[in-house]
Amino acid sequence: MFARSRISIIPKKVMLKRGSVAVLDDGRYWTFDGIERESDDYSDAVAHIADLTAVPAADLQAALRRYVTVDDYEAPNIHVVVEGDQDFDLEYLPYSPVSFTLVDNRLVMDLDVNFDESPEDGETLRITQRVAPLLDRKRMSLISEEQDSSDDGRWWNVKLRLGVSIRGKNVGLIAHDGLEVVALLNATAGQLMQSNVIDLLRSGFAGALVGQPEGDWLEVKREHYDLRSEAGQIKLARAVSQFANARDGGLVIVGFATKKYAGQDLINAATPTPPDPAIRRRYVQVLQNRIYPPPDDLRVEVIAGSDGDFTLIEIPPQPEELKPFLVYGAVIEGRVNNTFVSIVERRDDEGIPMSIAGIHSTLAVGRALLRRGHLPD
Repeated sequence: MFARSRISIIPKKVMLKRGSVAVLDDGRYWTFDGIERESDDYSDAVAHIADLTAVPAADLQAALRRYVTVDDYEAPNIHVVVEGDQDFDLEYLPYSPVSFTLVDNRLVMDLDVNFDESPEDGETLRITQRVAPLLDRKRMSLISEEQDSSDDGRWWNVKLRLGVSIRGKNVGLIAHDGLEVVALLNATAGQLMQSNVIDLLRSGFAGALVGQPEGDWLEVKREHYDLRSEAGQIKLARAVSQFANARDGGLVIVGFATKKYAGQDLINAATPTPPDPAIRRRYVQVLQNRIYPPPDDLRVEVIAGSDGDFTLIEIPPQPEELKPFLVYGAVIEGRVNNTFVSIVERRDDEGIPMSIAGIHSTLAVGRALLRRGHLPD
């Protein structure tokens, strides 16, 4: 038993008792902060993530080094279980995709992720690009990557080996970082989409979006729109109506900050807002009063996170016969004029007012359809 460490390895051929627990001479137990876990086939060990929340990562690295030094064995894998209560029998709980081991005498984290279908050509590269910002933010590095898929496209497997920063971190925190990478991998199995972003928010992995770009279907905002002012109401209505006028709809999310890199706005921080039980009702009222016609199936949802709330506005693709969606009121030279209306379109990551020529052509087509019963050439 190695004292002063929260992780202990009890070598074979030693009879040791701690309370009513006996370590037999034909087995091996690992203890994580005083909680003993039996190894798997006398090599790999299994720990619940709750076992690891008070275990310094430096202790796990030191314990793995002792394991290799004492018995001249290869370093085992420490598989992490995240489901169920930590008092459950770990033998009957499925492993998570996260495990730890020792490579070149340093602690590394392995991620083993399975998907139901194979990616299209070129999608594997985009996966790596999308996780790179998250790895950088978590101070992790990509050591190796393996990808494999079945010939019939029925499954796809990704294995990532990550270098981790252990200074001042516990193993549970690093394991949660790994689960966040897995969540982003699952969301970006091919390409980040609106449904993926919503899934990340609802599953508590909002941080996985840091490093991802705004675009033709996503706009984020650090703080709530000022719904008490008419100017703030118009800004909200413009943000939503631009996606209602777009072909594929879009998302507006309050709770993320952006920073411009190489001319593109990238999410650089999650900034959840303090809980406000009335905020959803206020958003709904403003959108009802400021956009005409009302977009179909518009959804405003407040998603609670560990540090605050995210406000999600989901705008599904709209029927063409309802377009264009008009915003009641405009801000002209800093002053609100409620006798004006505007039509906003989404281009790349910006909302652009429709040109006068575009407005005229839209009206002309509609008038021609009413008069002639068909569209003009």
